[in-house]
Amino acid sequence: MDLEFNKREDQNKLKLSEINRLFSEIKKGGGDKRLDKMRQEGKMTARERIDYLLDKDKDSIEIGGFAGYEMYEEHGGCPSGGVIVVMGYVSGKQCLVVANDATVKAGAWFPITAKKNLRAQEISIENRLPIIYLVDSAGVYLPMQDEIFPDKEHFGRIFRNNAKMSAMGIIQISAVMGSCVAGGAYLPIMSDEAMIVDKSGSIFLAGSYLVKAAIGENIDNETLGGATTHCEISGVTDYKAKDDADALNRIKNIMKSVGSYEKAGFNRIESAYPKEKIENIFGIMPSSRTEQYDTADIIKCLVDNSEFEEYKPDYGKTIICATARVNGWSVGIVANQRKLVKSGKGEMQFGGVIYSDSADKATRFIANCNQRKIPLIFLQDVTGFMVGSKSEHGGIIKDGAKMVNAVANSVVPKFTIITGNSYGAGNYAMCGKAYDPRLIVAWPWADLAVMGGSQAAKVLAQIQESTLKKQGKEITEEEHQEILDTISKRYKKQTEPTYAAARLWTDAIIDPTDTRKWISMGIEAADHAPITEKFNLGVIQV
Repeated sequence: MDLEFNKREDQNKLKLSEINRLFSEIKKGGGDKRLDKMRQEGKMTARERIDYLLDKDKDSIEIGGFAGYEMYEEHGGCPSGGVIVVMGYVSGKQCLVVANDATVKAGAWFPITAKKNLRAQEISIENRLPIIYLVDSAGVYLPMQDEIFPDKEHFGRIFRNNAKMSAMGIIQISAVMGSCVAGGAYLPIMSDEAMIVDKSGSIFLAGSYLVKAAIGENIDNETLGGATTHCEISGVTDYKAKDDADALNRIKNIMKSVGSYEKAGFNRIESAYPKEKIENIFGIMPSSRTEQYDTADIIKCLVDNSEFEEYKPDYGKTIICATARVNGWSVGIVANQRKLVKSGKGEMQFGGVIYSDSADKATRFIANCNQRKIPLIFLQDVTGFMVGSKSEHGGIIKDGAKMVNAVANSVVPKFTIITGNSYGAGNYAMCGKAYDPRLIVAWPWADLAVMGGSQAAKVLAQIQESTLKKQGKEITEEEHQEILDTISKRYKKQTEPTYAAARLWTDAIIDPTDTRKWISMGIEAADHAPITEKFNLGVIQV
């Protein structure tokens, strides 16, 4: 290994280390004192409940762990969005687990909490995956009720989805392990089976204080909506559990009885490790997002036996299209080539830029993968489409539109890994969040923005200075630099992977060495949902 490789490796591992450090703090939820208080009350924490429930000998992935990061700080923050979402296995069955974190504002729902719960249900619906709710929530966070209560993608959508999922035959199981209040009370009762933990679980539309205020009745919460009430009198819940472990053991037993499912039938053979060490990714990836490298070297670190079969290797070279296997699964890979390449016409093309020939090739390849029922993996390190008169006259918009059309209409499951840049229309064409990837994750050094930081800062500075000049103000060189620095700092913050993950634009920031696990578990989940639609590009300009 050369000195440059070692330098890149050190810098990229430092970025991963910082992400891991931040996530360790996020995992503490409302803090050590609140976690200890839960334990003293005889309850498990949200993460302990999930750990107890999941099979220890199988992989799991956490979705939305950075949700809410550095958001709502005026309200005390909302680590992980106040809810933990994990895809794993219970009694050998792949499923999603959604657990309220009662150490964060008593498990109250912030806007990001609703968005994260809806994302969990979306994954369950797309993949026909069983979902388990571990409920411990005080309901809507009232100071922000206007941002969570009335709109289409707000709190009420959760219960609408409960009903739709039930009609689709998706298994839903709930355990009420703490508060379950107001509208939130519908979630467990709209599940297939519901249980409640004695003396700690409670379900009611209105608590004792509100009942007193509303109708003048004096009653305590346990009598109003505790385990005995709902298991013996109202019949709202199906089982009474003596403690958290008892409830979780009952869920394990239920999952043991679940039958098999109709498979989509994605091709899989015996898995093989890459011949190239996956850890080499840290030394291959440049520390600067503007540097060039060979994306083929990254692919070799990710695919079985480091082998892939490239489609049209001598055409449209700024996108690599290839078939390969990941953990035994047959996959189609669409990856931005990041090194300078020579086109078939002898012209030099910039790495990370999508040209007309590359877009045309990717469109054909995506269609082929749909024809052959092969899941698609997008490796994004893209700065956008080529601009300028030559590209415009050559029909770059038309060719880009074809690619976007193919991505949008693809019926095989898609998975997106943001390995570097994710800028502008390139994000769309390479299956950004708006194009329904089953899972979308970023590596620790990823950048997400409408354009690169330096270009954007200069454009924004020009706009701001133009406004000031119209007001009669002359801009000195020092003032120009101050404006540029201020805008650059703010813009850079908004392009960081933590900013995107906080808002659930991505499902996670992952260690690159976990990429194969995310892809494999994602395809296994997708295999629960047979493809019923046919691929159709619709109307396109040829």
